Amino acid sequence: MAEQDRRTERLRRRWDRMSGSYDGTMTRADQRFFGDTRQWVCRQATGDVLEVAIGTGLNLPHYPADVRLTGVEFSPGMLTLARRRAADLGRAVDLREGNAQALDLPDGAYDTVVCTFGLCAIPDDRKALAEMDRVLRPGGLLLLADHVAAGPWPVRAAQWLVERVSVPLAEEHWLRRPIRHVEAMGFTVERHDRFRMGIVERLAARKP
Repeated sequence: MAEQDRRTERLRRRWDRMSGSYDGTMTRADQRFFGDTRQWVCRQATGDVLEVAIGTGLNLPHYPADVRLTGVEFSPGMLTLARRRAADLGRAVDLREGNAQALDLPDGAYDTVVCTFGLCAIPDDRKALAEMDRVLRPGGLLLLADHVAAGPWPVRAAQWLVERVSVPLAEEHWLRRPIRHVEAMGFTVERHDRFRMGIVERLAARKP
């Protein structure tokens, strides 16, 4: 097995191990740091919606009832919990195992693509964004939220130090700014918020 494949499998096993504690960790993060971000993102989704890195399905309660939802997740353990949550909510969702960096989905298939708190942990965020662009229809909406590089330099310095451990251990990145890549791809940012010293960023961007 190639080194990249071994690294991928290690990362998948890690997320599987974390799946049981993920909801509690993220619920605390939502309450303390992220606020109403899940609602802010999901209520803007329309039509055929793809959520990349859907995790355990924490966003599911927040989508409008009339969207047609597909979710892709890297970890089978997380996906099992997402299926359970969808069933408990009575929500019809096409849930699939897949890699955000190489989506097994057709070009231009979705009106909205969503990714919340996932790009920080995807090894190649630019590949993932390129895939989101590919499967999004012209005029479609890209909705993103994540922790990003802070505004104040002392906080960025602390994030840099954290990355010395978090990236090799878990591919957890703290200094990314997805908005820069989204704008470079030609999207128009229609709505944008950045708060908690700039660490939390959310955006809605329209594909040309």
